[in-house]
Amino acid sequence: MNDVTLIILYAVIAIAVVGSVAILLLKGRRTPPGTYTTTRDANDQAPLAGAGTDTLEAPPARPEAPAPPAPEPELPPADVEVAEDLTGIEAVPVETPAPVQGRLARLRARLVKSNNALGKGLLALLSRDKIDEDVWDEIEETLLLADLGTEPTTELVDALRDRVKIAGSQDPDEVKQMLREELIKLVDPGMDRSLAVQRHADRPAVVLVVGVNGVGKTTTVGKLARVLVAEDKDVLLGAADTFRAAAAEQLATWGQRVGVPTVKSDIDGADPASVAFEAVKAGIDQEVDVVMVDTAGRLQNKVGLMDELGKVKRVIEKLATVDEVLLVLDATTGQNGLNQAKVFSEVVNITGIVLTKLDGTAKGGIVVAIQRSLGVPVKLVGLGEGPDDLAPFEAESFVDALLN
Repeated sequence: MNDVTLIILYAVIAIAVVGSVAILLLKGRRTPPGTYTTTRDANDQAPLAGAGTDTLEAPPARPEAPAPPAPEPELPPADVEVAEDLTGIEAVPVETPAPVQGRLARLRARLVKSNNALGKGLLALLSRDKIDEDVWDEIEETLLLADLGTEPTTELVDALRDRVKIAGSQDPDEVKQMLREELIKLVDPGMDRSLAVQRHADRPAVVLVVGVNGVGKTTTVGKLARVLVAEDKDVLLGAADTFRAAAAEQLATWGQRVGVPTVKSDIDGADPASVAFEAVKAGIDQEVDVVMVDTAGRLQNKVGLMDELGKVKRVIEKLATVDEVLLVLDATTGQNGLNQAKVFSEVVNITGIVLTKLDGTAKGGIVVAIQRSLGVPVKLVGLGEGPDDLAPFEAESFVDALLN
């Protein structure tokens, strides 16, 4: 091979090498399929882990602006224990509640014997030899201290004064009879005090029991269950007080004593609306006559808790109408009880009052004040700690007991 041939060969090899390098360089600068090259600013996404600084995966199409979130459905979680019968929970012997009429007689006797300053004070004043302006002023003060309210007190005193003046007699027995008649008018025997506890064609009656802390709601539900059982009604209880320790067990014990099952949650702080929902559902499935739902005590000035109570009622109404909303009040709280009643009535539409701790108190006038303010009747009264110390309220019996 001569020199010219070698030169030509070297030239061909050199051209081939240069061409190969150029091709490789061009391939390295080409963007791979499925990615794009970008210069990122502060609004761009950061590169994915393991990706180059300037090369990102192609983003998906930008989604449309999300719709406003739908309101949280008020349906309960499955954390509620539903008893289909009483098997396994009858830890105590089943008792036979006292008949309603016998209970009424005992309550009247207890109120007569109680230290009730209202009736005793009025009778003492009206039994004086001479009823002058000072006596009428004392009568008015006694009524106001008994939480009768300003307007009812004025009505009663004016009516009594007119009748005594017209009769021209200050005989204690006659004046006492006049006082009885005027008090009965104020208590209003014409109000419908019946409980809406009659089963409907396709569902049970539903009773919701509400009130502030410490007034005895759970105890009232238990005692009312005894009243209904004594009337041969099939009852189911719902323990929707999920915040007070042992409240569900307390209610279940009340139910066990009269053979009534209780729907409750074993989870502390469970959604009370869940328990209420499941209790009503169980009542429908088991075809009971009445479902009673106990709720947690709550102060009337706590907006969040009152809203929660409204939710409990709304959730129940997904299944059935709430036939009765009973507000439990402590008779000794006086005018504060009236303020409680107003707020609860706005939130859950109170249909009746249960007045507890009426024995040994001078606050019996709260019966009139509440009924006048809300137009809602006192339907039940409690006069003691005994299991059968709850009975339907009767206007004439109440006044007679006050006046002994």
